[in-house]
Amino acid sequence: MSNKNNDDLQRQASENTLGLNPVIGLRRKDLLTSARMVLRQAIRQPLHSAKHVAHFGMELKDVIFGKSGLQPEGDDRRFSDPAWSQNPLYRRYLQTYLAWRKELHDWIGQSNLSDQDISRGHFVINLMTEAMAPTNTAANPAAVKRFFETGGKSLLDGLSNLAKDMVHNGGMPSQVNMEAFEVGKNLGTSEGSVVFRNDVLELIQYRPITEQVHERPLLVVPPQINKFYVFDLSPEKSLARFCLRSTVQTFIVSWRNPTKAQREWGLSTYIDALKEAVDVVLAITGSKDLNMLGACSGGITCTALVGHYAALGETKVNALTLLVSVLDTTLDTQVALFVDEQTLEAAKRHSYQAGVLEGRDMAKVFAWMRPNDLIWNYWVNNYLLGNEPPVFDILFWNNDTTRLPAAFHGDLIEMFKNNPLTRSDALEVCGTPIDLKKVTADIFSVAGTNDHITPWMSCYKSAQLFGGKVEFLLSNSGHIQSILNPPGNPKARYMTSTEMPALATDWQENSTKHTDSWWLYWQTWLEERSGKLKKAPASLGNKAYPAGEAAPGTYVHER
Repeated sequence: MSNKNNDDLQRQASENTLGLNPVIGLRRKDLLTSARMVLRQAIRQPLHSAKHVAHFGMELKDVIFGKSGLQPEGDDRRFSDPAWSQNPLYRRYLQTYLAWRKELHDWIGQSNLSDQDISRGHFVINLMTEAMAPTNTAANPAAVKRFFETGGKSLLDGLSNLAKDMVHNGGMPSQVNMEAFEVGKNLGTSEGSVVFRNDVLELIQYRPITEQVHERPLLVVPPQINKFYVFDLSPEKSLARFCLRSTVQTFIVSWRNPTKAQREWGLSTYIDALKEAVDVVLAITGSKDLNMLGACSGGITCTALVGHYAALGETKVNALTLLVSVLDTTLDTQVALFVDEQTLEAAKRHSYQAGVLEGRDMAKVFAWMRPNDLIWNYWVNNYLLGNEPPVFDILFWNNDTTRLPAAFHGDLIEMFKNNPLTRSDALEVCGTPIDLKKVTADIFSVAGTNDHITPWMSCYKSAQLFGGKVEFLLSNSGHIQSILNPPGNPKARYMTSTEMPALATDWQENSTKHTDSWWLYWQTWLEERSGKLKKAPASLGNKAYPAGEAAPGTYVHER
């Protein structure tokens, strides 16, 4: 595989991974129903359909005679091979496809269906037309060139890759060479030890790398739906190492990968376990409180915890950082397109019957939400070009999925349905009602402009739910790059503002633009809330909680 193709796959992986949505169910039944609706519409509006058939015929005539101006969108890299624009036959092939796809979307968009049915129709048509893209066929010029360059070996290699995926990957194209990485060997390698373990989590303390550290420690809480080492992926991408270099005492939670035996674990189970971890961090460091960082569903868990502390009158969390976390679940995105009472109840029923929600099942659903980025790219790379799947740490982590216990999955679905965090005392955890307006800890909220899982405007609305001082930051990135954002990226940009107006658009209009990584800005914010410097501890843990197994611990290896 060329470096250019490899770079493209890595870029798309960075933009389209992480944060598999545990709430949204995309049922085959819903897709078939929408497909039948689209087919029936051709009969219900015959004149409307005939008009678009005629328009397609006119466009096809222009294509045949070389008069069509249709061309792919500028960011569509599938047709970057020069043959698509320079070869007359390939150009006509491409323009015919573009004309057909455009006419189908225009046809459904101008129909008399409801807005929701039109959106679902667009989704089904998109699935069909993207699957039938010229680039996905053996006529792909890149595949033809590769065939002749390798003397036909690329075809044999592609068939071999296809056979392997049929047997070992459920028929889905492999996104990564899973044999190229091993957690603890070339991923998650920062030095540290497990200083506490209960049934739900392991607590890892990382060894300081500076002579002095801040008094107040940082506890990082990853999403339960992914493994923790996204925060320590590689030395150059490690948020853990960045914090250690910033003289911050750093602890990270590693969640256990639950099985059917843990089916009754709910949100309160996770919060009780996290409360134990908080007490251990405070006991080891001697601090009366700590700072906390939560990402995605880990951010929801942290939010419920600080709400629980507020209800008890405890102030163990001094400041909270939320990464790509939606607390106000009023979503208007493609991810929520097929969500209704039936799909949510079906999702709950499925996980309760199985005992857990399988991460690999979520990954498949999510892949079909963005098929070009998460399926057809790898179809071309693995099967048509005969390349091995990419070797990329982010993709390995993204495919190293975990399960969710049925009770916790049900809690998340109920939160999605009822949106309780937007109302005082509407959610109860660990025996206390939650009112986020009583949470007066400083909040730092990060979102991404290109995030299609947790849209930035939803993150902004969520940040406004708290009663303390809130700072919102918007990164020019997708879901994963809103977390993995180390300094030095020349394309990195972000926006900040000291004000929090009611409307997200007003905030964006009046915000200040910055270059480089938001980590550097957050570093200053965190240091101001981390207390005085003191001598770094010579050893990890303490007498009550001695350093045990070396990081990354045991739970991260559970399958």
